[in-house]
Amino acid sequence: MRAIQFEKPLHCKIVEVASPPAPTDGQVLVRVHNVGVCGTDISGFLGKMPFFSYPRIPGHELGVEVLARSKGVTSVQLGDRCSVEPYLNCQRCSACRRGHSNCCENNQTLGVHCDGGLQPYYLLPARKLHVSQKLSFEQLALVETLAIGCHAVNRANPTSQESVLVIGAGPIGLSVIEFVKLSGATTIVMDVNPQRLDFCTKAMGITKTLVPKGDGSDEEALKQLTHDGSWPAVVIDATGSNKSMSNALNYCGFAGRVVYVGITQAEITFPHAPVMHRREMTLMASRNALPADFTRIIKLIEDGQIDTRPWITHRTSFEAVPDIFPSYTKPETGVIKAMVQIDLP
Repeated sequence: MRAIQFEKPLHCKIVEVASPPAPTDGQVLVRVHNVGVCGTDISGFLGKMPFFSYPRIPGHELGVEVLARSKGVTSVQLGDRCSVEPYLNCQRCSACRRGHSNCCENNQTLGVHCDGGLQPYYLLPARKLHVSQKLSFEQLALVETLAIGCHAVNRANPTSQESVLVIGAGPIGLSVIEFVKLSGATTIVMDVNPQRLDFCTKAMGITKTLVPKGDGSDEEALKQLTHDGSWPAVVIDATGSNKSMSNALNYCGFAGRVVYVGITQAEITFPHAPVMHRREMTLMASRNALPADFTRIIKLIEDGQIDTRPWITHRTSFEAVPDIFPSYTKPETGVIKAMVQIDLP
């Protein structure tokens, strides 16, 4: 069968790979219908993803159909439509034993550490499938993106009496925004790209936005947007930029929380005594998501509390991916979320 492969940075092609064998030992054979293109995929294509190795079949935002299951699997039925939790955790390490499967010491994320789902058939552990009887395959492929934002907001745990600044309005930032809104907190979005902020306003109802000027006035301008005229209690940086992440602490209020959900390979630096220590900040990372996040998100979409319609701005066929993928790396393309449809010949 055919698959999409990143042979090396900046080289995307269709290759022939072996079809998967029959499922065994708690596995399920699935038919991949839709694959969302993630910032991780784009970083992998560009050679900027720290956990990526080559050659690699990308794809971890998956909407799939169950075709076969190994003996003893009862959690899914043949024909079930599912979202995939793409973090293959070992279930044995200290993090797994304590319930932190998202940051397993031996984690293998589909399409990053091991080959992913940009291929028509795939073997997966049944425990990584989340069933919905109502959602489309495109909606199911969006669940993982939303789960990243859900987990990041859970880390910060904002209340309705607080203001939250989300820095970066790319797909991960947008997923963060969805769950900040659900928390009831005052939502403020900052991005250097006015078009992204315009999307936040028109598609997501965000009225408080800010384009940073970088001239020292941003902190005071930000205070004018919070619910109480002070710095936000929570800052979530979804940029993946070490410069933005280093500066994010300057926007966070006293006894506040800063969450890094973006990833960078560069060093992050900030003054300790005058900023972090004086304000007694809590600094957190957010990696992947937990099974409960997938369950929650599927129900929120099914119940209409999250509208997935604005998310997908670009669609492409499997065959067109090698030619069109480079365009997704260019901001002027205006991609929020691209979706690949895998049709069988």
